[in-house]
Amino acid sequence: MLAFPSTYTVGITSLGYQVVWATLAQRADVDVRRLFTDQGDPPHRNCDLFGLSLSWELDGPVLLDLLEQQRIPIWASERGESDPIVFGGGPVLTANPEPLAPFFDVVLLGDGELLLPAFVDALQQHRGAPRAERLRQMAQVPGVYVPSLYAPRYGADGELLAVEPTEPGIPATVAKQTWRGNTLSHSAVITPEAAWPSIHMVEVVRSCPELCRFCLASYLTLPFRTPSLDDGLIPAVEKGLAATQRLGLLGASVTQHPQFGELLQWLDGDRFEGTRVSVSSVRAATVTPELGRILAKRGSKSLTIAIESGSERMRQVVNKKLATEEIYAAARYAKEGGLTGLKLYGMVGLPKEEDTDVEATAELLLALKKATPGLRLSLGVSTFVPKAHTPFQWQGVRPEADKRLKLLAKRLKPKGIELRPESYGWSVIQALLSRSDRRLAPVIAAARGRHESLGGWKQAYRAAVETSRSGPEAPPPWDDVIHITWNQDRVLPWVHLEGPLPTATLAKHRSEALGESR
Repeated sequence: MLAFPSTYTVGITSLGYQVVWATLAQRADVDVRRLFTDQGDPPHRNCDLFGLSLSWELDGPVLLDLLEQQRIPIWASERGESDPIVFGGGPVLTANPEPLAPFFDVVLLGDGELLLPAFVDALQQHRGAPRAERLRQMAQVPGVYVPSLYAPRYGADGELLAVEPTEPGIPATVAKQTWRGNTLSHSAVITPEAAWPSIHMVEVVRSCPELCRFCLASYLTLPFRTPSLDDGLIPAVEKGLAATQRLGLLGASVTQHPQFGELLQWLDGDRFEGTRVSVSSVRAATVTPELGRILAKRGSKSLTIAIESGSERMRQVVNKKLATEEIYAAARYAKEGGLTGLKLYGMVGLPKEEDTDVEATAELLLALKKATPGLRLSLGVSTFVPKAHTPFQWQGVRPEADKRLKLLAKRLKPKGIELRPESYGWSVIQALLSRSDRRLAPVIAAARGRHESLGGWKQAYRAAVETSRSGPEAPPPWDDVIHITWNQDRVLPWVHLEGPLPTATLAKHRSEALGESR
């Protein structure tokens, strides 16, 4: 059973979920069924495996509801020989699985193209063995993390000292696995019921070469990978366009594919008349009139660029290699090409940010509106949230971000610029989940049924603190996890899980970033 913690409409639009499902479905020795919060395939009488794809921290409690629906004990320690092996993957679990670790038997760290076949092969090889022995064998597979075979060790003050194997023969660390094949992923399911109806999605790039210091999508998925045009991208596009006339080109920075210009020229051909092409976020410096023209010709109405901040100083801090003139040029080229809208993404609450930097963002949007009349502008803005395996993993959420979101609203909304802010309160909960250790698991369990409200999460946290009093199982301190900037010598909850870059390199990148504005 392969589950997704949302409705079918949302889940089937997840390319990661589709790839995992297709990989399993292609095996003769696996009969995979899908499960969503609102529907699912007919379940097996005997389910050996229950998998979950997780791409958003706040979906954690939904996993527990799905397990209960299938009558599977939510705590891994309570499962017996007749219960399925519960496994999970996706960016949230690859970055920091620890808050959810007590609910999983197995976590797959990294790219599914490599991990899934190796995981299922090992499982089949030891299928007749007792559950504990099967898990021990799983732990020998590169990238397969078995949380029950690792234990956190705390000091008297509750400080995390280490996360160590519980028995001999278990690897001291588990390394994220990286797919280096010539092809990336594309849709396995095209349906009008998806959130993006009848779209064929093609992954153009994986990771991003820019290395913005806060960016999980860049750092966690290194190295930057690009399939070849003739052997990878064109066959993937052709396959989908046999079934639909809607194409989505995905990636953190699709226009940085070295052959993107050639792909664009190919899509400009007469045979694609009537095909609608959309692209995810593009690097502002790569926008050209030709890009705007071809996208407008192929049905796109807008372009999306990430600027992070209107302040050039802040863009230097976060390593956003983008000049203000390039942002103006992107808007101008989008309009000249025939597009009617430009969506910009930014952040508030970044390390070293001051009120004047947020004012600079407002000024930039207002100036863009004046410079490109008739181009519809919108700004999506979120609060900085620290993520594991990035240089800013040691930083905390800054409370001033809340008033800075309001400042942008006050400056931009009266001038007709659409502002789409993410809730500061939900960013706080996201940080709680992204930087905690296993002691947060009882909070996640208690949040079920009320996880859709901020108050529900806070009540669940208070209840877990009250239940545990000040014992070793008490949840990690709220302010320490969310707001405090940690010392670089602190033992991190994911210390035993190796990302693409060593901690020393991340620390060096952090020092470079925070020293640039001195």
